[in-house]
Amino acid sequence: MDIIMYLIQLVQYQYKIIGNLLNFICRYIPLKQWAYDDSHSPKYQKFKIDELPLILKVEPWDYRDFMSYLAWRYKDDYKPIKPVNRRSDCDIDENCKCPCCNAPYIYLYKNNGSKGQLWCKVCQTKFSPEENRHTSLKLRCPYCTHTLVPKKDRKHFIVHKCVNPNCSYYVKNLRKINKDDLQEEHGKSKYKLHYIYREFTLNFFKMDLNSLPKNASSLKFSKFDANIMGLCLTMHVNLRMSLRQTKYALKDLYNIDISHQQVANYCKTAAICIKPFVDNYDYQADNIMTADETYIKIRGVKAFIWFIMNPKNRSIIGYRVSQERDVGACILAMRMAFRHFTKLPENFKFIADGYSAYVLAAQQFLREFGDSFKFEITQVIGLTNDDAVSKEYRPFKQMIERLNRTYKLSYRPTNGFDSVDGANYDLALWVAYYNFLRPHEFNKYKVLNDIELLRGADNMPGKWQLLIFLGQQQILKLQAEGSNCS
Repeated sequence: MDIIMYLIQLVQYQYKIIGNLLNFICRYIPLKQWAYDDSHSPKYQKFKIDELPLILKVEPWDYRDFMSYLAWRYKDDYKPIKPVNRRSDCDIDENCKCPCCNAPYIYLYKNNGSKGQLWCKVCQTKFSPEENRHTSLKLRCPYCTHTLVPKKDRKHFIVHKCVNPNCSYYVKNLRKINKDDLQEEHGKSKYKLHYIYREFTLNFFKMDLNSLPKNASSLKFSKFDANIMGLCLTMHVNLRMSLRQTKYALKDLYNIDISHQQVANYCKTAAICIKPFVDNYDYQADNIMTADETYIKIRGVKAFIWFIMNPKNRSIIGYRVSQERDVGACILAMRMAFRHFTKLPENFKFIADGYSAYVLAAQQFLREFGDSFKFEITQVIGLTNDDAVSKEYRPFKQMIERLNRTYKLSYRPTNGFDSVDGANYDLALWVAYYNFLRPHEFNKYKVLNDIELLRGADNMPGKWQLLIFLGQQQILKLQAEGSNCS
């Protein structure tokens, strides 16, 4: 009996020790670190996207109802609001009304003389007839419900800011910063402390992804034939030759005297024909996508290319050329990748780096389409696996980085592009080659997307001609559906 009691006491003592160890581990030894410690730093806040604001709809009201309420509220002490007694001629438009209470111009008078601001005598609202800031929808901070103030007007969006000094979001971030910075004159400006929302003035979800560039040459050949066009595409795209190298190769190998400008015209025409087929092809995307951007040069100035890859079969399902590294191009590339989705699959993962454009684009998809396109960005930050996220999703990030380097091999002989259209034509041809014509070690040196029609071609120029044919069929299909592909 004594042995049983001794064993029970021993088990209870061990249980107490284990509980203390678990408590210590949970407090001081994180088993899985899912984010960098720097992500909690106030300096890192500049790269974070805040959640969507609260939207308050203000019900319209009439100035006559307001005056009736005042008469009921104050009864005998109420003095009726009379129209403005003007001592001189007034140039206020007779159609001008107060944006808040809809009071006519007889209750309006100039607040600051000739500078344009008006003051409503009924509701005491100050406004300018040229401005449209008094709307029925109000944006409010989700932390303190304070009305957001428009601060900056950028190219494609307006920056709204919560200026409430007692906002919990602001107070929490203010506690994190270094006290020495607070003593400096512009110390707070180093950090993002206030809640910020970007309201886009350009709707990237209404832009037509099927529109085709213009100024393409005809496929009616006068001097050469379709086989010469296929040879030009094979040498320029497959073999990564420049336009002039393609010209010299055709002259030396086949005694075909063609100018480098004619080679460029062939490539431009082929890109316009093939692009609709490449963009609208159903790549059977999985529930994981990975994205990245890389830079190119257009007339010596940096431009950017956005890639979105399906890791399941390594196909490029979204791409875009942009002169700026902004969220607009990111949204358009995502729209191309989500083209065949009516709803995102379960457990969907979108893997990218720490650039804030991807998070902001995901927020805009949620705002536009609701919960059917709600997803989080899995950010793989840095070059080493210092956290659990990087360790698990680093292989996907390496796939897209490998894709960038593969594209740079074909881009390097061009020494940059002369225009954005040239970059678009080159990228469209390269994506078509990568997805449908290039043998991949990943797929046992077969093409990523096997098309039955292409199997009948014995050589690469013939496959390029069949791709052009498929593109023409896709253009006719889009035109029948009413897309802007004329």
